[in-house]
Amino acid sequence: MGGSVVVGLDGSGHSDPAVRWGAAEAAARGLTLHLLHAGNPQPSTVRVAHDSAARKRYGAELLASAEAAAHAWHPGIIVTTEQVPEEAVEALVDRSGQAAMVVLGSRGHEAIDGFLLGSVSLHVLGRAECPVVTVREGQPAPRPRPEVVVGVQDVGPQGEAVLELAFTVAAAHRGSVRAVRAWEPGVAVDAVSASGLAPDAGEREVAERKALADALAPWRARFPDVEVTEEVARGKAVPVLLGACSRAGLLVIGRRVGRSPTRLGPVVLAVLHHGRCPVAVVPRT
Repeated sequence: MGGSVVVGLDGSGHSDPAVRWGAAEAAARGLTLHLLHAGNPQPSTVRVAHDSAARKRYGAELLASAEAAAHAWHPGIIVTTEQVPEEAVEALVDRSGQAAMVVLGSRGHEAIDGFLLGSVSLHVLGRAECPVVTVREGQPAPRPRPEVVVGVQDVGPQGEAVLELAFTVAAAHRGSVRAVRAWEPGVAVDAVSASGLAPDAGEREVAERKALADALAPWRARFPDVEVTEEVARGKAVPVLLGACSRAGLLVIGRRVGRSPTRLGPVVLAVLHHGRCPVAVVPRT
């Protein structure tokens, strides 16, 4: 998982937590932090040229300020900056093809009102080729030795990218992994009982625990120094995941590739809207 940590800057102030989170990730993993500001249209008239020049100066100042902040937090990291004329979504999606991850900021939320991701974030989350991390205003700064919670609903090749990110981040920060698998009675599973009938609740839980353990086995072997907690819970995925990540440093979940760019699925959207920690959304086949 090479490449750089790309952070999108929009100038709203929502990007500040994303820069801090991205800088910490780049420092921990020895990656370059790439700061990107997009959306400066090409001039075609004198007035537009004047406005464009002002926006370009503003973008340069924004990038310089973010770069200085990143170096203040992590003096040893390499930071590159880029200001491009194309729209933010297209620029970020394009850079995602070579990035280790893309990091986006979002505005905070009140306990009652919740929050709404902007259209740029939704489109990038739905189209990016690499993991996308959303960091909200008001969330704590990156913690030392964080717990990384990962939702393990897909076992086998489909879930490998999700687990790879969770273990890679945990290892880089000398943190731990909490692997969470939710199951609901009546939902089809691969396992059947010895009689050939659908398993009862007890058999179903045993099968779910085995599925989780089997999915984690190669990653435990690959990352022997990462402490792993396995959690199998009966219930819907969203409340189980939100409960597990209440004190986490990062929640990692997968998304299906091939959906409409703004259709992330109900579980992904609910976790993005209500999660109390940064959320990484990983494309999976």
